[in-house]
Amino acid sequence: MGKCEQCIVRQFSSLKVLTKDELHKMADCKTSYTIKKGQPIFEEGDITNGIYCIKEGVCKLSKLSSNGKDQIVKLVKSGDLLGQRSVISEEPANLSAVALEDMEVCFIPKNEVIQFFTENNKFSMDVMKNICGDLKEADDIMVAMAQKSVKERLAGTLIYLEETFGIEKDGLLRLQLSREELAGMIGTATESCIRLLSEFNKSGLIQLIGKKIKIIDKIKLKRLAE
Repeated sequence: MGKCEQCIVRQFSSLKVLTKDELHKMADCKTSYTIKKGQPIFEEGDITNGIYCIKEGVCKLSKLSSNGKDQIVKLVKSGDLLGQRSVISEEPANLSAVALEDMEVCFIPKNEVIQFFTENNKFSMDVMKNICGDLKEADDIMVAMAQKSVKERLAGTLIYLEETFGIEKDGLLRLQLSREELAGMIGTATESCIRLLSEFNKSGLIQLIGKKIKIIDKIKLKRLAE
């Protein structure tokens, strides 16, 4: 059983404010497991009954629209927590969380989380701050969807992917999303996303190597995103 107080990723989430005793309690009740690329951690409408700490890997949080399109709301990476909103609101999950690469995830049961809430003010405040941050992010996305063109949104997303998840030695984006997933992030049809990527490629902003993407002119791409 992994020791929670020695886990580096807890430093990046609200778990950092838990006491040593609370971390020992958490280590005793948590479940650790591997989720393969493409598998869900949970799906929209599921009762989550606890929170998930992402130890390794990236997942997408998405919502299925009435026309069957997968709208990606957020990408969640190592060190982030999932499911705290459902624990507080006592409602089923509003979004689906699906692994974009193989992941290591720890699950902490609801009873334990509620105890941390009632006994540790710093923990409850930190979780609330993070939820407020998510709300602010959702506002920004809503405004971008309404006021920016699809081309601007795609440019911004490519910059975000490089700055958040980094690049490989050969300069390719480390997190490679499918064309469908990229379209789901910027709120457009897959065909439009493919057409725009081809346009960016011809303009020398990016280089398409098979299904993979490499940013060539970051300054121009940033300017386009703004």
